[in-house]
Amino acid sequence: MSSPLLSSTRSGRSPADRPVTQTTAFLIGPERLEMREVPVPVPGEGELLLRVGAATTCGTDLKVFQRGGHPRMLKAPTPFGHEMAGTITAVGTEVEDWRPGDRVVVANSAPCGDCEWCSRGRENLCSRLQYLNGAFSEYLLIPRRFAEVSTYRLPASLPFEIAALAEPLACVLHGLEISGLERASEVVIYGGGPIGLLFVDVLANSPADFPAAGEHHIVLADPNPWRLEVGRGIGANATVQVGRDGGEAARLCRRSRTGDGFDVAIEATGSPAAWQDALASVRPGGLVQLFGGCPPGTTVPLDAHRLHYSEITVKSAYHHRPSTFRRALDLLASGKLHPEALLSAERPLAELEAALRSMRRREALKVVIRP
Repeated sequence: MSSPLLSSTRSGRSPADRPVTQTTAFLIGPERLEMREVPVPVPGEGELLLRVGAATTCGTDLKVFQRGGHPRMLKAPTPFGHEMAGTITAVGTEVEDWRPGDRVVVANSAPCGDCEWCSRGRENLCSRLQYLNGAFSEYLLIPRRFAEVSTYRLPASLPFEIAALAEPLACVLHGLEISGLERASEVVIYGGGPIGLLFVDVLANSPADFPAAGEHHIVLADPNPWRLEVGRGIGANATVQVGRDGGEAARLCRRSRTGDGFDVAIEATGSPAAWQDALASVRPGGLVQLFGGCPPGTTVPLDAHRLHYSEITVKSAYHHRPSTFRRALDLLASGKLHPEALLSAERPLAELEAALRSMRRREALKVVIRP
C-alpha cells in the first residue's frame, strides 16, 4: 500500500491522519516471503518511527532468504532487511535529539557501551549487541538504544539509497582498519560483488582516509565479466575472470608483479574455496583478510608449514563499529567514492522476491527497494 508521510506530536500519539496499517515483507522460511498488512507502530518511550525512504538489498539478505534465517541476526517468521534510510515521522516521549521530518540513516546494530568489548573499542563484538531488521517495510520502529547510539543525521544532499550503503561500507572500513595496510601494496580481491567492489573503491579512491590508498595495485578476481567491468571502472588496475570452484591461486599469483604472490589477499565471497585461494595467494610476509563469512560448521584446510615459515598473517573482520559507520557516512557524503555503481536496479516493495532472485542469478549487485 502507499501511505502519506506521518506527522506527530512530541508525545508520539497517533494523529487522526496516521495510516493504521502498512505493508511489511516477512521471511517465512527458506525462499518463502509474504507481504503482510500489519499495524503501523506507535513509538514508545525513547523510540522513533522511521518512514523508510529506501532500503538496499545485500548478499546477507540473499543468504537469509535462501537459508530461511541467520544464526545471529534473526529467526523466521520475521521482518527482515537491514540497510535503510528515511525520515523520522513520529517520536516517543523522552526523545530530545530527534524531530519529525529529520532525514536519517539507522545502523542495523547497537552495542551496549558497557561490556568489556565496548570498553576496548570493539563494539562489533559486544556481548549484548542488538540487531535491527525490518527495512523491507513502509515504516520501522526504532528502539530506544538504536535511537540513542545508532541513528545518524543525513546531509541534505545525500539520497536515501546512497545513505543506506553506509552499513556495508562501514563493514569494509572496519576490515581495512584492522588489516592495517600502511604502505603501497599489491592486493588481490576475491569477489566482485558489492563488498569486493567497495574494497576496490576505498583502496583506489580515498587516500585521505587510509594510508597509501590510491597507490595500491589492485587485482580483482570474479567469475562474472560485467562485475569485473564495474571494478575496472572504479579503480581496479587489473581483473581476472575465475571459476566458481576455487583452485585459482597459482594462476592469480602469476599475475602479480613478481610472480610469487601478493602482499595482501582479501576474500569477499564467503566461499570456502575462495578462502583457500586467498590463503595461497600471498607471498612470504603477506596478509590475508578473510572477510566473507562462511556457514556455521565450515572447515578449511590450512597449510600450517607455509603459514609458519612464510610468516603469513591471517585476519578476519566481522560487522562494523560506531566509528566506522560515522566514517562511512562521511565518506559517502564526500563524493570520493562511486556508490551508484553498486545500485543495479530499483523496485517497489512488492517485487522484493524478484529482486533477490535477480541477485542470485547474478544479474544485479544491489537493488534499491522503495516502499
